[in-house]
Amino acid sequence: AATRQDMTYWLQELQQKRWEYCNNLDAAKRDSRTSPTPSDFSKGLVAKDNPGSILSQNASAERARNILAVETSPTDLVGEQAASQPAPVQTSAINFSLKQWSTEFKNSVSSLRKGNNENRKSIFYTTEEWELLDPSPKDLEDSMALEEKRKHLAEGSKGSGLTGSAFPFDFGRTPHKTKRPLKDMIGSTKSRNSSDSSPTEWNSGHGNKLVSELQLKYQSQQEELEKLKKDLLSQKELVRLLQQTVRSSQYDKYFASRLCEGVPKDKLELLHQKDEQIFGLNNQLEKLNLEKDNLQQEVKNLKCKVGELNEQLCMLMETIQAKDEVIMKLSRQLSECEDNSSSPSGAVNSSMGTCTNKDLQELDRLKDNLQGYKTQNKFLNKEILELSALRRNAEAREREWQAKYTSLEAKLCQIESKYLILLQEMKTPVCSEEQSPAREVITQLLEDALKAETSEQPEQAFFKPHLVSEYDIYGFQTVPEDDDEEKLVAKSRALDLRSLSLSENREISAGVKWENYFASTMNREMMRCVELKNLIRSGIPHEHRSKMWKWCINLHVKKFKDSTVPGYFQTLLQNALEKQNPASKQIELDLLRTLPNNKHYSSPTSEGIQKLRNVLLAFSWRNPDIGYCQGLNRLVAIALLYLEQEDAFWCLVTIVEVFMPRDYYTKTLLGSQVDQRVFKDLMSEKLPRLHAHFEQYKVDYTLITFNWFLVVFVDSVVSDILFKIWDSFLYEGPKVIFRFALALFKYKEEEILKLQDSMSIFKYLRYFTRTILDARKLTGIAFGDLNPFPLRQIRNRRTYHLEKVRLELTELEAIREDFLRERETCVEKRDLISDDEEDS
Repeated sequence: AATRQDMTYWLQELQQKRWEYCNNLDAAKRDSRTSPTPSDFSKGLVAKDNPGSILSQNASAERARNILAVETSPTDLVGEQAASQPAPVQTSAINFSLKQWSTEFKNSVSSLRKGNNENRKSIFYTTEEWELLDPSPKDLEDSMALEEKRKHLAEGSKGSGLTGSAFPFDFGRTPHKTKRPLKDMIGSTKSRNSSDSSPTEWNSGHGNKLVSELQLKYQSQQEELEKLKKDLLSQKELVRLLQQTVRSSQYDKYFASRLCEGVPKDKLELLHQKDEQIFGLNNQLEKLNLEKDNLQQEVKNLKCKVGELNEQLCMLMETIQAKDEVIMKLSRQLSECEDNSSSPSGAVNSSMGTCTNKDLQELDRLKDNLQGYKTQNKFLNKEILELSALRRNAEAREREWQAKYTSLEAKLCQIESKYLILLQEMKTPVCSEEQSPAREVITQLLEDALKAETSEQPEQAFFKPHLVSEYDIYGFQTVPEDDDEEKLVAKSRALDLRSLSLSENREISAGVKWENYFASTMNREMMRCVELKNLIRSGIPHEHRSKMWKWCINLHVKKFKDSTVPGYFQTLLQNALEKQNPASKQIELDLLRTLPNNKHYSSPTSEGIQKLRNVLLAFSWRNPDIGYCQGLNRLVAIALLYLEQEDAFWCLVTIVEVFMPRDYYTKTLLGSQVDQRVFKDLMSEKLPRLHAHFEQYKVDYTLITFNWFLVVFVDSVVSDILFKIWDSFLYEGPKVIFRFALALFKYKEEEILKLQDSMSIFKYLRYFTRTILDARKLTGIAFGDLNPFPLRQIRNRRTYHLEKVRLELTELEAIREDFLRERETCVEKRDLISDDEEDS
């Protein structure tokens, strides 16, 4: 920089660029942590509960930068133009003035284009830019024919074009709202970018490669166009000759058939001669017309060239005028310098001596400043190294403290859970009216343990971590508000879950594996593979679940989607709303009973309720055989937590029409009954001890498992395990339900075998799945301990039991018909009416 003000401007701009770069880099890192692409953030109802997935910029730091900013403008050339100038040195008065006028010359020439539009090109061009903006004569001839309107406007506004450009070779300039060829479009794009970015950025390798590719493509298109034009002309000439031949043959045939009879021979020959003359004159007329068209085209091209030359002439005159003005200024400055040099020699010698002494003093002062700056620079470098080392040490200590904090928090959760269970065990009923002091203490401890943490106690809130929130990340209520005993168990369960999640987070995160997988598939489409199956079985991360669920669903219903028209879901929904729908009444009754413990479906005004209604109505219109069955509402509610309405609709289609057998959700629930018998066979094969235990005490466990299969474990297991089951279910299909159903019994096999009566077994089966919290252990059992697990075996057993269930249903229907006939014939039984008939 030439002056201190320019130096400050340089540093200010550098600081701004560094700030923007760091912000962009942090944003890129956040994007890479949360999702493989910026558009892959979680969708559905859960996404609205996590607005902090992308961290915002530091607002306080931004305000501080604005307050401390120094508004500085450059007084001289800056940037690449200043870098191209020689280093600032102490010059004589003559050299300084010449440098100043050369700077003014450049600024004056560049200032001529300040009032024009942004398409003006800078006067300092590189060789590559000249080659891009200066088209060849052949390119001009090709483009002139397509720009007659632009050329006429250019000739009409020649007077106003004198101040239109700063250099004669700015072929990127075109009038407003006119069509331009590709060459001119490239030129105008470069001229626009030159006003916003430096020439170094434009001349980068990537930009040159792109421009060269566009030029090659344009030249190949021009050559192909010329070739097609030549082919068209040859085809037209051929058609013309063929037409003449046809006319001649028709003419000869006419004369031969009609006029040859009774016509003298000499007249006939004369007639043929005249006919040949007429054809010759017609041919000559056509040739003259072609020549006329060619001449007219040449005239147009010449006019276009004349217009271009006039435009270039105007720009040359404009540049010459600017140069003349600068030359006049330089001449005046030179004359002033000569006048100053003609002063008396004594005065000159004395002034030179004074200047020499001042220069020596200035040189000594500069040397002292240089030494001081060197010392200061060494100190600052040392300070930077020390601060960097301190920062690294602080980060290492912070990581250690964070690991210790996580470990202590996990232990605290375990201890508090055991504490709650101990209090519950000690809270025994008292027969007498008087309460012992110990019971009062236990009651008070229970109340304190179940009390919700508030912000009224800032000291306690600061030292004690908030272990259990009111809702989990999926929107499910962690602690119920009704029963104190159930509330205590639920909080203990939530603490155990928190402890497990903290322990897993201390190990290598599965998110790293997912990020590596997405990085490997960035430039190719995802496909089924063993690596992806193992990743999904271990659980899809929360931030990637929306994308992966949608991909799995599209994988299964692609053939259905391809056969539908755009807007298919909206059309179904519109028909279901406008026309009479028999399923709409039952859907309305079940909406609020779907997931009452989830905040997205807890009230009629919740956003999830309306989306749930739309999806169920659209599906009932698509599949009238099923319409609506209780259980479909829960499937859709889970899908809507991570998917939009249309994707949730296709998720329901995947489950009902692709995964599950036919008649699974019909009125008879035939497919569901068959799967329960298949599950019994698998229980006897995979868990023979437990199956024999149930048979010994005559416990029908299918009364519990029936709902597992119908709604895919919704409201049967804790939410973390539920969504991991759904991850594998949407990728692999219904076989996963059998795997996890067996795994749940395998997980608690020893506890169930200890129970020795049917009532305690059945009571335990009703709630034991909610006590299973270790998702990793359960997944290991489902996909490891239960292997092999062939799907062919399940299909064969389904076929076998399907025939048996159909025979049983046929026998029941025959018994029902016999009973109805007997009731009609018997007077005593005619008055007996069942509850179902009364309702009908």
